[in-house]
Amino acid sequence: MSKHTLSATGRRLTLVVLGLAALITTMLCAFALPSLHSGPHRVPIGVAGSEEATKTLRRSADGDAWKIRSYPTTEALQAAVKDREVSGGLAVTGHQVDIYTATAGGPTATGALTALGDSVAAQQSTRATVHDLVPFTEDDPRGAGMTAALLPMIFDGIFPALILAGTFPGHRGLRTRVAGALLFSVVAGAAIAAVLQFATHSVDGNYWLTAAGLVLGTAALSTTLLGLQALLGMAGFALGGALMMLLGNPLSGLATGPHWLPTGWAALGQLLPPGASGSLLRANAFFDGSGAGRPALTLAVWAGIGITLALLADRRGRRTATARSEAATV
Repeated sequence: MSKHTLSATGRRLTLVVLGLAALITTMLCAFALPSLHSGPHRVPIGVAGSEEATKTLRRSADGDAWKIRSYPTTEALQAAVKDREVSGGLAVTGHQVDIYTATAGGPTATGALTALGDSVAAQQSTRATVHDLVPFTEDDPRGAGMTAALLPMIFDGIFPALILAGTFPGHRGLRTRVAGALLFSVVAGAAIAAVLQFATHSVDGNYWLTAAGLVLGTAALSTTLLGLQALLGMAGFALGGALMMLLGNPLSGLATGPHWLPTGWAALGQLLPPGASGSLLRANAFFDGSGAGRPALTLAVWAGIGITLALLADRRGRRTATARSEAATV
């Protein structure tokens, strides 16, 4: 083996080692940093009661943890919690503090809100009563099944792009790959919804609404990765897969709710398909679609980007095929 070959091999090995080290470091940062700074970050909560009765609450909630909105009546506050205008709320009277939560919307925020309500009640020498307006199901009171669905949802996007690329390779198989990814999204979304609703009983909303959201989430992931692979090759697939796994997974907020992550991390997580898919699942499965608009739009944009990338790759492939045909004719 020549010195030149050894030198080239050494450079490539160095690049691979440095690249893997950078990947591991990025993974550690993506998983560890948001956790180190986790906690309530401007969680929207409602308050009902007279101004005098709620002064203690506003003093206790001072800071960046809570974003307080006032409601004229307890009924209006309850409606706001069910419609996802706020994550929960407190109704403060001279004799009692009522804590209205939506555990299915974010269990960690629910715990923090309950602690806040207990603190307010203690300062007023009264008692606090918790009313969980939107709980998890009786069979899965902690939402473990829904949280566990995140990784399968991500792999639902990775596996089709990878397997379809190997089964229908090249430019000729591109349209088949796109059609296969969309068809798989329908089947996988319906299957995951069925497991969550009828097998683990982790959700109990409208099955078809839940399934539709999962179909959209799977389509966004699979078409994005397929489009990146078609346009940029395996480097594009690796880039997309790393983005979804290393950033999308820890920043999804599916287990805690997005408000438990630092503001910037939470916003980024909700712009990525895993986070948007989790928010859409939560909205459809427990809130009858309230708050589903933004994550659904985000996923539709990602699916559009993936299909656009595939179309660009298809156009490039047609040009290459035409050029080769003309060269062969000459």
